[in-house]
Amino acid sequence: MTSTTRAARPKRDPKGSVSGIASQPGDTLRALRTQRGWTLSELSDRTGLPISTLSKVENNRMSLTYDKLTRISRGLEIDIADLFGSSSQASAPQQVPTGRRSITRANEGFAIDTDNYGQRFPASELRQKRFTPIVAEIRARSLQEFGELIRHPGEEFALVLEGSLELHTDLYAPARLEVGDSIYFDSNMGHAYIAVGDATCRVLSVCTESEPPESLRATYQAGASNARGPSAATASRPAPTRRRAAG
Repeated sequence: MTSTTRAARPKRDPKGSVSGIASQPGDTLRALRTQRGWTLSELSDRTGLPISTLSKVENNRMSLTYDKLTRISRGLEIDIADLFGSSSQASAPQQVPTGRRSITRANEGFAIDTDNYGQRFPASELRQKRFTPIVAEIRARSLQEFGELIRHPGEEFALVLEGSLELHTDLYAPARLEVGDSIYFDSNMGHAYIAVGDATCRVLSVCTESEPPESLRATYQAGASNARGPSAATASRPAPTRRRAAG
């Protein structure tokens, strides 16, 4: 694909805010790394991200894409939502979620601004989510502009809300999607969302990991058991065997 001329983007502030909402997971990342007594080199080994990248993130000089969020959260063995809050919230004991809900109004939610995407994360205050919803404005309009394909563990669903989209992957021919079209795919594949034409392109993306970090698995399992309630557990037990009285 060839690059097209694009209108100038709104100027971003140094902290990577979009629509007036600051996104500074770097502050939380630095605090959590310090609490653990890790160097940037140790964090790099755990996340697979270069030291230079982690340093830029901690100093709020680089916004995090979803694949980097997942790498960092797995390296720290925390929930992705913990990076959106304070370090004290992230280090607090995990609470088992039962009967919860979250309403996110239009233009609310934690926001991250990158060259390729303007992303907003609904229900960003909820920890231990089984999937991560993202409303994204797609900015890249060619593969050359997008750069290297991204990949992350799990699967992904995308529904086009506005405009036209091409999904590029390293295993399939590009898929053209219009408003109302959707696609479900293995996000371990390299992939890129590319906007088609000059109109605004917005997508609802839902991402899930193949499995939660090891330190959170027991909490997820406990939450599922509590959500079922004692009646479900009782119903799954075999009926007691009655003994016949001796004749």
